[in-house]
Amino acid sequence: MSETMFDPALTATLIAMQRGEITEYHIYKKLAAAQKDPHNREVLARIAQDELGHYGIWKRYTHKEVEPGTPRIWFYYLIARVFGITFAIKLMEGVEKRAQSSDKALMDKIPEIPAILANEEIHERELIALIDEDRLRYMGSVVLGLNDALVEFVGMLAGLTFALQNSRIIAVAGLITGVAASLSMGSSEYLSQKSGGAATDPKKAALYTSLAYIVTVALLILPFLVLASPYYALVFTLLVAVLVIFLFMFYISVANDLPFWRRFAEMLAISFGIAAISFIIGIIIRMVLNVTI
Repeated sequence: MSETMFDPALTATLIAMQRGEITEYHIYKKLAAAQKDPHNREVLARIAQDELGHYGIWKRYTHKEVEPGTPRIWFYYLIARVFGITFAIKLMEGVEKRAQSSDKALMDKIPEIPAILANEEIHERELIALIDEDRLRYMGSVVLGLNDALVEFVGMLAGLTFALQNSRIIAVAGLITGVAASLSMGSSEYLSQKSGGAATDPKKAALYTSLAYIVTVALLILPFLVLASPYYALVFTLLVAVLVIFLFMFYISVANDLPFWRRFAEMLAISFGIAAISFIIGIIIRMVLNVTI
């Protein structure tokens, strides 16, 4: 099979796949070198060697040496440093495998491709599952903090917008409530983890919950600190909430191999449904108590 000749278009596709493999080899090698945990370093080094082996398979067909894509190496390296190794790897592998499996003509020419891709996926997933990351072990705590902040604060800010109609007062009330609520959420998570005998560290779980909560609150309150009109601020807060939900659901979906759109729509509906109810409650309270500021 190594002597099979291809037309220029298929040869270019093979070279692109070969470049993808050597690029991923360098990405995994770079990630392995940056790891302090010897277990994670060993797993990433093993995946790097696998990618180098795949590069050799394609080289038998192209008979060429191919240079890696340097920008792509740095892109995924930075993604891994910011969002975690597992997220970066699964995002990278998802893009790569979709690109490879889409070329039907190539599969007809090289019948080994389906088996190669299947073995790659199984092997890599088994190795990726061995990676130990705080980001994933404490994801439940992050979800708890972020979800509560979104649901509670989008609703609260919507209610306060009509009840108080003053951006600064709304921001101050939100900040005070947000700090208190983040500490309360963190302590609740600490007690929950400690009493439940969880495998995770209760202190770390509490920290992740509190940080997720307070960061989300800060993003939601920011428009009220910048804009004079509370109604414009509320609109921007709702847009921020949509962006936060989108990015977080995308992260969860990629890192944990979960469906994205259904979960995104569900969380969006909950947050905005509560915001609408709270806004109506704010109107009723203002009318009943005759509050004017």
